[in-house]
Amino acid sequence: MSDNPSSFPQAPHLIYFADPMCSWCWGFAPVMEAIAARYPDLAIRLVLGGLRPFTDKPMDASAKADIRSHWEHVRDASGQPFDFSFFEQDGFVYDTEPAARAVVTSRQLGPEKAIALKHRIARAFYAENRDVTDSETLADLAAELGFDRTAFLAEFAREETRQETLGDFALSQRAGVTGFPTLIAGPQADGNYALVTAGYQPPEPIIARIGLWLENQRAVA
Repeated sequence: MSDNPSSFPQAPHLIYFADPMCSWCWGFAPVMEAIAARYPDLAIRLVLGGLRPFTDKPMDASAKADIRSHWEHVRDASGQPFDFSFFEQDGFVYDTEPAARAVVTSRQLGPEKAIALKHRIARAFYAENRDVTDSETLADLAAELGFDRTAFLAEFAREETRQETLGDFALSQRAGVTGFPTLIAGPQADGNYALVTAGYQPPEPIIARIGLWLENQRAVA
């Protein structure tokens, strides 16, 4: 993937900055599904944000308490399921790079399934307490969506896939994204993008905002 938004489609589209191990993105998953259902012809470009890539230290009690608090807030705001038995385990290293790279892998092999795999990885992590830092687990989840498991693991391990994942992280930083989920729409007449949301919101205002934006796009076309 190029790190230049000018390489994206010039027709109206959304760019979704997210991470499969971001709890608020898990909360936002039904919103993205609602957008796709309401506007099935509106392209959505997924950019992996890089929440905690390359973390190498196990979570301690303080980190567990902090993250559990976030999960509780997301559950209460979104109604999404969480398996809090996750916090009973010891030694978990919250490295988000493998999960992000798995989504980039899916984008190479079947781009139409990238967002679906991001959602599936998130469900596995948050609602099923599965270790999505493990490549074998990620390949199992990809296989559920129809990917060839052997081909997926081979693509996942390629240096080019690692570099594309880093390119997504860099694009997110250059775009000034400071939190996930972030959703932008464009390009506008001036070539820039309009912010739809920076952070979680329920579907109704998001759907309405996109609808207004599309009306404005048609008006100036």
